[in-house]
Amino acid sequence: MNDLNKALGDIGDIRRQMARTTEFRGYGPATLATTGVIAIVAASIQGWRVPNPAGNISNYLSVWIWTAVLCAGLTGVQMYTRTRRMHSGMSQEMLHMAVEQFLPSIGAGLLITMVLLRNVPSALWMLPGIWQVVFSLGVFSSCRFLPRPMLAAGAWYLLTGLYCIGLGDSRALSPWCMGVPFGAGQLLVAGILLFSTREAGDEN
Repeated sequence: MNDLNKALGDIGDIRRQMARTTEFRGYGPATLATTGVIAIVAASIQGWRVPNPAGNISNYLSVWIWTAVLCAGLTGVQMYTRTRRMHSGMSQEMLHMAVEQFLPSIGAGLLITMVLLRNVPSALWMLPGIWQVVFSLGVFSSCRFLPRPMLAAGAWYLLTGLYCIGLGDSRALSPWCMGVPFGAGQLLVAGILLFSTREAGDEN
């Protein structure tokens, strides 16, 4: 029995190692492009419903938190079905690896938001920039199993986040300080994946 358990453990280790050295193809270009469009729509909604975000931070957060939940749900469902199709036998390991790479940045962004909201409300204008910088770290962390040009997307989110922080005041709460970085950023990610997919001869 011990030999069987050891053999199963060795097989599991081999599968995890293979997952770490295999390019992840669970992200669908069309779905990620859709999340970029959703970000632009959310920015339009903010401009219409929350004209003074600095004075109505709860509604501002509501717009963008629900946008994040919608995009994450859409991406998660599509990633699950696509990974099962593209990676078949290693789908579980590949999904686990993808989530493992991005989860720390998502958790950090959520915790920073909670701390600023509760303890430093005067610094809430920094959230758009912080969210983008934290998201860039998730992208950079995932780059080792994504196409190399994905580094450009990580750099985009980092630079736009630093720009927003550099504004130094509530101008960073403008709808387009979120809509443009995430809209264009997700479209860039989708374009990179689409180009890589066509180059590899795979179907989207």
